[in-house]
Amino acid sequence: MHRLARSGGSRELLRWVSGRAEGWAGLLDGDGTVLHGVVRGPDSTVTDAAEAAALATEGARELAALGARSFSFDRGSRTVLLFPLDGPPDASPPVLAVVAPRPLPDGLVGLLSDVAMPLATCWAAESVERKRRRVDLAESRNREAVLHLLMTGQLSIAHQVAGALRPALPDPVQVCVVECPTGRRDEVARNCAELSGGRSWIVRCPVYARHLILVVPAGPDAAAERQLGRRVADAVDECVVGASEDVPLSGTATGYRQAFHALAVARRLPARHARFGSAPEAALVVGAAGARWADALLNPLLTHVPRRSHDPGSQELSATLASWLAFATHATQHLKIHRNTLTARLRLIGELLGLDLGRVADQAALDLALRVRATPSVLRAVPPDEAAPRQPHRLDDILREPAVQEWAAQQLRPLTASGAAPSTADPRTTLRTWLDCEARLGPTAAALGLSVPGVRKRLTRLESTLQRSLLQAPSARYDLWLAFRALDVAGADGAVR
Repeated sequence: MHRLARSGGSRELLRWVSGRAEGWAGLLDGDGTVLHGVVRGPDSTVTDAAEAAALATEGARELAALGARSFSFDRGSRTVLLFPLDGPPDASPPVLAVVAPRPLPDGLVGLLSDVAMPLATCWAAESVERKRRRVDLAESRNREAVLHLLMTGQLSIAHQVAGALRPALPDPVQVCVVECPTGRRDEVARNCAELSGGRSWIVRCPVYARHLILVVPAGPDAAAERQLGRRVADAVDECVVGASEDVPLSGTATGYRQAFHALAVARRLPARHARFGSAPEAALVVGAAGARWADALLNPLLTHVPRRSHDPGSQELSATLASWLAFATHATQHLKIHRNTLTARLRLIGELLGLDLGRVADQAALDLALRVRATPSVLRAVPPDEAAPRQPHRLDDILREPAVQEWAAQQLRPLTASGAAPSTADPRTTLRTWLDCEARLGPTAAALGLSVPGVRKRLTRLESTLQRSLLQAPSARYDLWLAFRALDVAGADGAVR
């Protein structure tokens, strides 16, 4: 009994008791609910087990009504034996129940009396472990909620929720995405906590089962903390880490995208660690005109009032759109909603905005608009020296701005091969075809005359060239579409002139 208690716990003890009794054995709570039930008889069926469990439930309720220390009764060809286990005074211990055919095996009653103590010990230990797991799950969900608030720019609420946890939210931060070996995420999370000395936020990614998201203190006084990603990659075999630039706490969403793109690069490096290369954020170069364009584009969504109280409002729809643009169909896991709910919300958003959310062009415009709205440093005021300020409501007007043109050229500069003539092997041709085919591999392969694996290999190689993720969300496809469109607009203007 003690060997089974150490190696298999209460379940293995019950299996052993069931075999000795040649019947059914289980644990029940005070109202007769079966907590564990086992039957090992060679001729046992599901029906036999269900009937035995029903008899045990009847006996447990009778035992509770009598307040007795043990209870037995005969029903047909079976005998039901019940013994309450010992437990703490402030908790209701379970009841050990055995349903065995008559005549009972010799010594069965004494055996049940002996097994009650190790079974009670096992149950108490397992109860503590279950409570610990519930506490861990609750803390994990709270940390996930704080991260979600940070990603949507709700800093004050994030600080309030984080106040009950540790550590305090740092500002500025560096965001790291850690890709863990399969089945080892909890272990890696503990390693990250030890390596950070408890000074970093560690969140289990709700979208990717192998990812951890670290929000690490940054700035001049946090040089050691900013090396956490590299230390994790060095300490844990097979871990891959992508790290962002230093960003303000309000820019956590930007930091996450940067870290995710750096992760795509780190997978191909021997050190298994990469930091996001310096590159301007599109939302920072559009200026006040871009901010007004974003407000106008999103206005039908931001001012939406639901018809019924239980329908999603503007804030919930905006969060759904942002999550879907970042994670595609994985948004259901991020938002904890059913896929039909996601589909219905996206249909409503498309109707409100008059856009086709299946087109990369409309997705890119919405992604840019949401990022502009989430960037506090983007000014929306009209310059006082403009007597008749323009109010552009077209994306092409924004993309013509010199700062955006410079940004677009910088985005595509890694693709430029000196002296390379345009062809189907040209990386720009591959990317443009992929974007024109709505980032779908099948149509892209058909357009380029390649196989789907061939297109995937090309795009994977381009991830290293661009130092951005393309095939896995969050993807750089929106920025790339905007960059190509900006250069097209500039080329068309030059042709007209």
